[in-house]
Amino acid sequence: MLEDKAISEAPVSSIREEGCSAEWALQMRRNQLVRVFDEMEDPYLRTRKDDVDHVVNRIQNILLGRSEIRLLEVDSHIVVARDLTPADIILLHNQGVRGLITEFGSPMSHTAILARSLGIPTIMGVHNVTRHIHDSETLVIDAENGVALVDCDHQCIRFFQQRLEAEEKHKRSLRALSHTVAETRDGHPLQLLANIELPEDVQSAAETGAQGIGLYRTEFLYMNRPTLPSEEDHFQAYLQVVRGIPDAQVTIRTLDLGADKQCDQYPQSIPSSNPALGLRAIRLCLKEIDIFRIQIRAILRVSCFGQVRLMIPMLTNLWEAHHARALIDDEIRNLQRAGVAVDQHIPIGAMIETPAAAMTADGFARVFDFLSIGTNDLIQYTLAVDRADDSVAHLYDPLHPAILLLIKGIIDATDRSGTPLAMCGEMAGDPSYIPLLIGLGLNELSMHPASLLEAKQLIQQLDYQQLRQQVHSLMQRPEDLGMELRVRQLGRNL
Repeated sequence: MLEDKAISEAPVSSIREEGCSAEWALQMRRNQLVRVFDEMEDPYLRTRKDDVDHVVNRIQNILLGRSEIRLLEVDSHIVVARDLTPADIILLHNQGVRGLITEFGSPMSHTAILARSLGIPTIMGVHNVTRHIHDSETLVIDAENGVALVDCDHQCIRFFQQRLEAEEKHKRSLRALSHTVAETRDGHPLQLLANIELPEDVQSAAETGAQGIGLYRTEFLYMNRPTLPSEEDHFQAYLQVVRGIPDAQVTIRTLDLGADKQCDQYPQSIPSSNPALGLRAIRLCLKEIDIFRIQIRAILRVSCFGQVRLMIPMLTNLWEAHHARALIDDEIRNLQRAGVAVDQHIPIGAMIETPAAAMTADGFARVFDFLSIGTNDLIQYTLAVDRADDSVAHLYDPLHPAILLLIKGIIDATDRSGTPLAMCGEMAGDPSYIPLLIGLGLNELSMHPASLLEAKQLIQQLDYQQLRQQVHSLMQRPEDLGMELRVRQLGRNL
């Protein structure tokens, strides 16, 4: 958005022509832009005024010499902010933040998902919270229930301390499961893998007994740095992960920048009115092929150090699939000619996370060695719900009949072709949905490490054959009201 002339050039003209301060010129331009957005008929576009506010506020803070986040002061503190990006979360995590509350965003935004994966209690979408909470106030965050309490008395604080102690005791009891198998009580085995964001996350994945890494999100290599990562930067990060969980499968997803995951160094296109539908993920990679090749080479180089798989996100058509595979094959040949050891048969997979890919899963199953369902974006795109927008978060429904039918269709397609299939979206790690997913026929689930032992405990209590029968019956009428209640009863009736 900083490249938009409406922000970058218009205030400069005002300063020169009217002799006003930079802060005043920027504020006046902000007001003009907000009025334009307010007059738009499309409700989604009207909400884009928040993006303008976010950018303008950040610039104003810099102009006024204010730091948005006083990083030196966040250690063991809770940060209250208007909005936070995934890059902000990484910075705050490194500074020892204990919790987060934001005015904007939803629990299904990538910012929230990243915070959860890093173990940071987070509540998002608390409107006007920065007006009502002030520096140095005592805060209690109940992220599980979405509750924040200000200036609690001693009795209240003790109550939550006891809850934390009980949760820690429960976690210790779960650790005994780290060396057990993920198998239903009637002997059906499942594979539980971990989603990771950063190379150091592999340690917690290994400690929970993950059978491998089902999703390594690599875009965080691009954030909070002055330059683009080199091939060696990529290689060393991937090597750390592969060596951190030896003799296990590691699935490295190529970068998924764009939408809510941005970096200042990556070449940007003309600002998009709807980034989620714009130049992101594989679309961006196929436009900036030189940068894509750097990442491909690093993944190929590390492939001879372990069981490495390469996975491509956000595909919508087979042209993208063939183009991406051709680039990978080309880099395999280039490295071999240079005398670099690679696994020339490295498994290449695709994320199925758009309705287009889901409905043509048969074709993708023939082109790729494995597939993985990315439910976060699949739900967002199918239901036309911005998962980062708290005003429509209640419409984000994993049990919508359209979602269930798409998931079943993908499973059926891979069953016909014999292509391995996993699920790596947030739905895979939610105990509410795991019985349903197993009953649909999914045998490989990837989730953030904190969810893995809880999932394993649940799986060991389930009966696979009974689940299959119950879910088959349930899927005869996926559009019926009360689907959520019936799904939640699946695990209790066995």
